[in-house]
Amino acid sequence: MSVESKKTREACCSKLKLFLASMALVFFAKAFGGAYMKSSITQIERRFDIPSSLIGVIDGSFEMGNLLVIAFVSYFGAKLHRPRLIAIGCVIMATGSYLIALPHFLQGPYKYETSVSHSISVNSSESALPCHSNHSLSEDETPDVETRTACEKAAGSSLWIYVFLGNMLRGIGETPIMPLGVSYLDDFSREENTPFYLACIHTVGILGPMFGFMLGSYLAKIYVDIGSVDLDGVTINYKDSRWVGAWWLGFIVTGTIIMLSSIPFWFLPKSLPKQGEEESQSKSTELATVAEQGNFLPEENQDHEEKEKPVTFQELAKDFVPSLRRLFKNTIFTLMILTYLVSVNGFIGMITFKPKFLEQVYGQSASKAIFLIGILNLPAVALGIITGGFVLKRFKLGVIGAARVAFAASVGSLCLLSIQVFISCDNAEVAGLTVSYQGDTQVSYNQQTLLSQCNMGCSCSMKHWDPVCAYNGMTYASPCLAGCQTSTGTGREMVFHNCTCVGEMKSPAMNMSAVLGQCPRKTDCDRIFKIYMALSVTGSFISACGGTPGYIVMLRSIQPDLKALALGMQTLIVRTLGGIPPPIYFGALIDRTCLKWGTKQCGGRGACRLYDANAFRMTFMGLITGLYLLSNMLWGNLYLKIVKRQKKLALRNQAKENGLEGESRANGHASINIDTNKDDTDKESTI
Repeated sequence: MSVESKKTREACCSKLKLFLASMALVFFAKAFGGAYMKSSITQIERRFDIPSSLIGVIDGSFEMGNLLVIAFVSYFGAKLHRPRLIAIGCVIMATGSYLIALPHFLQGPYKYETSVSHSISVNSSESALPCHSNHSLSEDETPDVETRTACEKAAGSSLWIYVFLGNMLRGIGETPIMPLGVSYLDDFSREENTPFYLACIHTVGILGPMFGFMLGSYLAKIYVDIGSVDLDGVTINYKDSRWVGAWWLGFIVTGTIIMLSSIPFWFLPKSLPKQGEEESQSKSTELATVAEQGNFLPEENQDHEEKEKPVTFQELAKDFVPSLRRLFKNTIFTLMILTYLVSVNGFIGMITFKPKFLEQVYGQSASKAIFLIGILNLPAVALGIITGGFVLKRFKLGVIGAARVAFAASVGSLCLLSIQVFISCDNAEVAGLTVSYQGDTQVSYNQQTLLSQCNMGCSCSMKHWDPVCAYNGMTYASPCLAGCQTSTGTGREMVFHNCTCVGEMKSPAMNMSAVLGQCPRKTDCDRIFKIYMALSVTGSFISACGGTPGYIVMLRSIQPDLKALALGMQTLIVRTLGGIPPPIYFGALIDRTCLKWGTKQCGGRGACRLYDANAFRMTFMGLITGLYLLSNMLWGNLYLKIVKRQKKLALRNQAKENGLEGESRANGHASINIDTNKDDTDKESTI
């Protein structure tokens, strides 16, 4: 072997490794930004006082951005400079992140709803009177449309549109990374190395969500207007459902990291020689290189392998529809898209609202819920992904083996998910919302249940959510509704005294005082929560073990020249129908379980403050389990079709080896030629 050839091969390998490292970095960066967006959902919902259904629309705008360009980027991008397109995408993603943070600098300080605002400005220990007979009910009146419009404009409550548009830009920028990056890597690496490389990229990528959720957890404890307001005057803490963390700061950090990750792609070549080949073919076209890639399908007729002339944009566009038709005649590909579509619906709905689920059902703070997902669930997913890739490489599993691993992982995760449906804590005890003021009976909430004999003379607002925790362990919606007569202290240290409703309990407490904030859940809730998290983490690991094998089944089930288009269409369909609707319909169904809505600064319904924990759990977990059950049924059907297809393919190969192919063709039997226009001759066996 000549020295020159050896140097060329080493240069090729080093560039492939550079691309591999760059892909790992950009997967980390995009996952870091995406996870931080998910972890900030609750903070954004509270900051702009919007319901879960609208926050679902904002979250789905990422996929809307994908929808705009994914098909064209995947198809035309495969013929263009793929690394450079990825670099451009990263710059667009970073711009979107900066745009999301912009509303913080355009709107005034955050004003949370409170019924004791008149007393927090008093810099002494003088008494306030939350419950008094001359309290005005005018605050319950709805302002007229003109007044509300002027108020909302001043408050900047419509600035969530910047978050929507910024997230859409993130979706547009992320578009080239998956289809172009993965197809580039698969084209120029050895076939047996592809699963391991993909596993490495996804494993490094999974560190992104870990850091994203940890950053989200950290910033959720920092007040939104840090540095611009006096924190001593803030009467809520990070455990309160009205608290808003410094969500905007994280988008500046993630945008900067994504921008930096784009740099290596500007310097990578359009194409590389195939890994392991002795001679460099630097002048060969990408389509010729793609055609050399091994695949478990029979080889296509390669008449077009001759030196190709430069392809014009018009010619590419003309070939787009026929290529799309060829792709969707592939029954395995179509069924796999449907399977992924259902499972992604469940996954996206779960990951979007899981922090809120842990907060409302198990009494965890938003910060702790985000932290636990980042520090427990995501490492389990990372370990599962690398385990799946290792199993494929170690046992040299083919398509059937990969499908078997993916299906088994899907069934295992469904079993653990089904158990989680029945694990829960009791509802938080809030007088007039979940239990009666006597604490002995469950109540079906309506506005009148907030009133009792103990607070009837107080003329309290029933719209305010300003919870206080009495020493008897009961939470009251506000100091006024607790019947508190006086208060001492300022800010978070405020204590309310002579609360008449505290004495209504069946076992009244000697201390008639209350402090700001909700009461903690019962002690056995911590033990139940640990059981839930153990099952959740184990389920995450098992489910992730099927990720890489499932992806390999996808790559090996399509014709080589359609690889980039197939990955792009998969991303388009799954992200469109599996990414946009779930946050919206999950959010709308979760909204139906709300017991206490917050009130906007300008009047009207704001974000939900308290949910019916049992209804929330059954709605949220029941919906996820149902979707995963349907996904498993589709996986079972898919596995049977793959096995059937492989058996037919084996028989054809055997016939060819025995010299029977010519005879079978003469008799009009199945042909080994998988001409793109003749795929429908054997629809059952076409993949």
